[in-house]
Amino acid sequence: MADTALYDALLAAEQRPAGGAALDQVIGMSVASAVIFAGLLWIAWAHRTRRITWLQRLSDHAEQRLGRPGWVAVPGGLLALALVTAFLGFIWDVSLHAGVGRDEGPLANPAHYLILVGLFLTFIAGATAMVLPLDEVPGPAAVKITRAWRVPVGGLLVAGSGLYALIGFPLDDVWHRIFGQDVTLWGPTHLMLIGGAGLSLVGILTLLREGDLAQGKTVQSLRELRVRIAYTAAFGGLLIGLSVFQVEYDFGIQQFRQPLHPMMIAAAASLALVAARRVLGAWGAILAVLFYLAVRVGTAVIVGPVLGEAYNVFPLYLGTAVVIELLALIAPLSRHRLLFGAVAGLGLSTVGLALEGLWVQAAFVLPWTSGMWLEGLLMSVPVGVLAGMAGALLGTALTTGDIPGKAVCRTIIVAGVVAVSVSLGNGLWATVPDASATVQLTDVDADPATRTVEARVTFDRVDLPSDNPTWVQITAWQGGGEGVVVDRLRETAPGVWETTRPVPVHGTWKTLVRVSDDRILAAVPIWMPADEAIGAKELAAPATFTRAFVPETSILQREKNADHPAWLWNAACTVVAICSLLLIWALSWGVARVARSTPRSTPAERRADDRPPALV
Repeated sequence: MADTALYDALLAAEQRPAGGAALDQVIGMSVASAVIFAGLLWIAWAHRTRRITWLQRLSDHAEQRLGRPGWVAVPGGLLALALVTAFLGFIWDVSLHAGVGRDEGPLANPAHYLILVGLFLTFIAGATAMVLPLDEVPGPAAVKITRAWRVPVGGLLVAGSGLYALIGFPLDDVWHRIFGQDVTLWGPTHLMLIGGAGLSLVGILTLLREGDLAQGKTVQSLRELRVRIAYTAAFGGLLIGLSVFQVEYDFGIQQFRQPLHPMMIAAAASLALVAARRVLGAWGAILAVLFYLAVRVGTAVIVGPVLGEAYNVFPLYLGTAVVIELLALIAPLSRHRLLFGAVAGLGLSTVGLALEGLWVQAAFVLPWTSGMWLEGLLMSVPVGVLAGMAGALLGTALTTGDIPGKAVCRTIIVAGVVAVSVSLGNGLWATVPDASATVQLTDVDADPATRTVEARVTFDRVDLPSDNPTWVQITAWQGGGEGVVVDRLRETAPGVWETTRPVPVHGTWKTLVRVSDDRILAAVPIWMPADEAIGAKELAAPATFTRAFVPETSILQREKNADHPAWLWNAACTVVAICSLLLIWALSWGVARVARSTPRSTPAERRADDRPPALV
């Protein structure tokens, strides 16, 4: 009894706030941000007025070593460092939230420092590209700021993306104060953070092309190894950025229906890899995937075995890359860029996903099921086709610049956004059955401080779940740094499911039965600890109990605050959505501006450009 009382006292002492950060942390971050921005403004002013010379010397040195204008080389290096740092922090942060739970504040989580540094460096990279050019016009698409100051479009896009992501940090705290902590990757302000960082790669690709145009380089210059490496890294980074939206699936803790997963893979692969194949030529899609895999594997090893946090896997994209490379061998198809993009998107969202499904089946915690495929394909194919066409537009804009008229481009982009939005709306539409489950627990470890159990779950409806459910499993997470437990239950009799391993029901663990079947996405809680910060009492786990199904988010996002008017939530989400659409519009405008500023090539040069450069 004494041990239990001590344990309960320690648990109470570790209660973390469920709303915004402590005011001292908010003030500290605000002051630090103001100092950093003031310092950046002073450096920019001093460089532009020639009161300092070290920045110009750095630019000249980078240009000599890398063969690119300094206003491309220096920001490119900064952005590479920024995004690798932010991505490592991001994966670590997701792992910490899954294994430990919510933070005591933004400065109490070590991963947040990496994310903040990465986002600041992203903005700094874009600002550096804007500030560096002194006595030159940075490419034919440069934007006039003053009579003597023109900035590259890519710099504007990178800085804007970085600023958009940075704004998400203070807004995230405001969001938590109003709505509580939504412990999901897909919280609106979370999407600002990861979306801004990931889409900054479109800006750096644009900046790379502006550097080529400023130096008079053609598509054939991609045969130069260092130029090829830069574009390969940028496209691999874009694939990473577009894949971060899937990370909950990587950890096996997704709070969304399974058909969304293949759709997001098809969208990321179609946009990034079609563009990579168009720009890099033969093997371009595979090279981009190899860069993606190097970063993902390295990050997974650091966060998992090295730091000892929750395990995660990720899509390989190799099958989708092979599909693109094979389709590109069909000469008549590859010469018609938009047609190639559409056919490649179709191939990726069918054959490519089937190949990717082999890896998901073998490696993912919650693999795809046969019953998911029809709905998954109905969502993936239109998104894949339109994303492939958008990728073809991006690749063409970064090479010959011979993109279609504005009406065609706008139609493709708008249709793509609509297709993704409709697919997301469909994927997020879930129901909760009017049913309950009886759970029988058998202690494996009966000590209250370390209790683990085996479970036998009996559903009160014979039609729940169906013969081929997407999953029936028990998830236990946020147990204080002991990782995540996801146990796929086995059916031992009609409507009766049993665990295959002990699951924890003690301490800060949150343990629940989860069922996903067609549109059903629901859960039955097994064990929930007391949480003083949100006024929640302990939900005990007796030997036998019967409980009704509830929406998963009411358990997984237990800290969310429902005490606010519905219009406020809808208005806040609408503002974030509008800001996101504005970012997409800005990126589209920037890419189109560079494309339309590209000198028109002769028919003979266009035929030469259509012949992709060799690997070496």
